[in-house]
Amino acid sequence: MSVQITKWDLAATFRDTADMSHYLDTVLAEAAATGDYTLLPDALGAIARAKGMTDIARETGLSRESLYKALSDEGNPSFATVMKVLQALSIELHAKAKDGPEAA
Repeated sequence: MSVQITKWDLAATFRDTADMSHYLDTVLAEAAATGDYTLLPDALGAIARAKGMTDIARETGLSRESLYKALSDEGNPSFATVMKVLQALSIELHAKAKDGPEAA
C-alpha cells in the first residue's frame, strides 16, 4: 500500500479577511514578545497567496516575482511594500501603547 503525501499550504486555510488579519495579528504579537520578526514576511506571503498573488501584484503595482521574493521565509520587504500589500488585502495596521510601567 502506498501513502500519498501532499504539501500543506497555510494559504489554503484562510476562509476570509478576518482569518487573515487574526493570523497576522498573532504573528505580530509573537514577534513582539520574542523580538524575532523573521516569520512576518512569510506570514504576509501566505496571506497574499490566499487572496491571489496576481491580484495583489496588480493592486500594489509590484511584480509577482518581486512579491514572491519579498514575502518568502527569507524575504526582507520594505515597509512600503508591507503597507501596499496590507492595503491590497484590506487589512489595516494599528499601533497601540504597551501596558505596564515602561509605557509611562
